[in-house]
Amino acid sequence: MSMMTKAIVLGMALCAGAAFAETEPTDPAAIARENLMKSFGGAAKTLGEMAGGKTAYDAAAAETAKAALISGAAEIAATFAAPTMDPADKTSPDVWKNWDDFLAKGKALGDAAASLDLASAETIGAGMGAIGGSCKDCHTLYRLK
Repeated sequence: MSMMTKAIVLGMALCAGAAFAETEPTDPAAIARENLMKSFGGAAKTLGEMAGGKTAYDAAAAETAKAALISGAAEIAATFAAPTMDPADKTSPDVWKNWDDFLAKGKALGDAAASLDLASAETIGAGMGAIGGSCKDCHTLYRLK
């Protein structure tokens, strides 16, 4: 293959990669939604790793994670108040078509987090199904793939 052909193939590959690369949102509302979801993910990871024995039980860290889930769930309505035109926003337009159901799913997350027993890794594990289930219920319907 000639040097020119290699350069063209490389350029095409780079352009194709850029076209399929995930973009970051630029709209402040989309950024706020993404940050809220990341905070949920971080809190769930902290709790899940304790429950699964991947990290040692840490009561203070568990309490911080639980508080993040509860406070974040309370912010859902304000954070998702209006749709954006940001192409990187992963929020389905169905959120605003089914607003009451969406808010009910957010409340379910807050309720599951509030009822989480942090006495031990085992009790955390017992409550993680409800937290994970509420995340899955919402993402199945309201998160773009």
